[in-house]
Amino acid sequence: MSQPPIIDPADKTSIATQIAANESLDPSDWAAFRAQAHLMLDDMLGYIETIRERPVWQPIPDTVRARFLSPAPHLGEELAQVHAEFMQDVLPYAQGNVHPGFMGWVNGGGTPVGVVAEMLAAGLNANLGGRDHIPVEVERQVTVWVREIFGFPQGATGLFVTGTSMANLIAVLIARDTALGFDVRASGVAAQPRRLTAYTSNAVHGCVPKAMDIAGLGSDALRQIPTDSRFRIDLMALAEAIHRDREAGFTPFLVVGTAGTVNTGAVDDLAGLADLCRREKLWFHVDGAFGALARLAPDLAPKLDGIERADSVAFDFHKWGQAPYDAGFILVRDGEAHKNAFALPAAYLQRAQRGLAAGSPWPCDFGPDLSRGFRALKVWFTLKVYGTEALGASISRCCALARALEERIAATPELELMAPVELNIVCFRYRAEDTNRVNDAIVVALQESGVVAPSTTRIKGQTAIRAAIVNHRTSRAEIDALVDGVLALGRTL
Repeated sequence: MSQPPIIDPADKTSIATQIAANESLDPSDWAAFRAQAHLMLDDMLGYIETIRERPVWQPIPDTVRARFLSPAPHLGEELAQVHAEFMQDVLPYAQGNVHPGFMGWVNGGGTPVGVVAEMLAAGLNANLGGRDHIPVEVERQVTVWVREIFGFPQGATGLFVTGTSMANLIAVLIARDTALGFDVRASGVAAQPRRLTAYTSNAVHGCVPKAMDIAGLGSDALRQIPTDSRFRIDLMALAEAIHRDREAGFTPFLVVGTAGTVNTGAVDDLAGLADLCRREKLWFHVDGAFGALARLAPDLAPKLDGIERADSVAFDFHKWGQAPYDAGFILVRDGEAHKNAFALPAAYLQRAQRGLAAGSPWPCDFGPDLSRGFRALKVWFTLKVYGTEALGASISRCCALARALEERIAATPELELMAPVELNIVCFRYRAEDTNRVNDAIVVALQESGVVAPSTTRIKGQTAIRAAIVNHRTSRAEIDALVDGVLALGRTL
């Protein structure tokens, strides 16, 4: 790591002084700025290169936290000084998902390629709401690749968003407008006589009920269907719920299947759901936040059979795609329905055949945002540099490590597996009389140790230690460290 330079307040050539003297915010001494920028890039690459030598996570000291309560700065500081503050007070206390020992929640690890691609995107400072410039073509290129990955037709459309939570909301809105007619955008849901209902499993991510709420349909209109022994939606119970709602005067319109549930990594029977939705004439959406990209792994792809028949798929490149945050994506089979749900004429968005206002339709015609960052570039770089085969192999390794963890649990009488291991998530516990207290305490202690960082969840009312293996850096060493740490802490507690 670089050593921060000593700043002389009287130094009139300092970067902050140079910027202040200019009419713009650019430095007058680009050579000095470039030298400092190279130090900053080297420090971040060094951070990733030496990540195994660091704790996964560590608590923020009160003294450090207090430094972030200061008032807004009126006068600028030296870039080198702010960088030194970052190295001291920010970098050591990050969440830790870059580290191979991070197994809490489902967070990707990122790559050095993504770091430099994000830097290039920031340099262009492109707004991908629309207009005719090449960053929009980069996003369209990635959409073509996504269509190919999921077996969608040429007319399918896609859009980068913050994450699957936003992508799921977009899918709910398109399905709603398709069911009620696109005039509902003007008249509103309250003017509609029909009461819509949607369906998903009781293992659904919380963003789906929230999407129903935001869409004006109400979270109570989402029927959460029981799951089977593998935590997959019960197709028979689903069909019965749809029938009951029709008999009661409701209008079923949407089924949300899950490819990788947040708790256990379960994958619904997507082919069965596709059959049911076709039979019942319902919109079939797949929440595949992390699991959808298992399509890239030949040994795992069959688990997702049926996803190619979905009306829409939501997923994150910042999970198993290993792109830096954030890079969610929504893919929609019917591109016209997608556009009809969001396009809105405005004088300041008038289109043309030539010039910067050409290139219609624009990305803003397919989602709620007009101001959109160049998320596509880091994904474009990731796919171009690594290729789908290497990403698929990384996903396969994550799932192989999950099976290795499952085997260690099965071979250790003190431990108990709490859910089937379908993909990369392993839920287990240390057997104890006061099991919830003990396992909660084990996880906190593991996180504070800095060696590994799992999370907890609840499986049938009981606390489970949840290991989500998403990071391409994770190895058997971290799996063994997790088990050894759980056993040592469990015996102590």
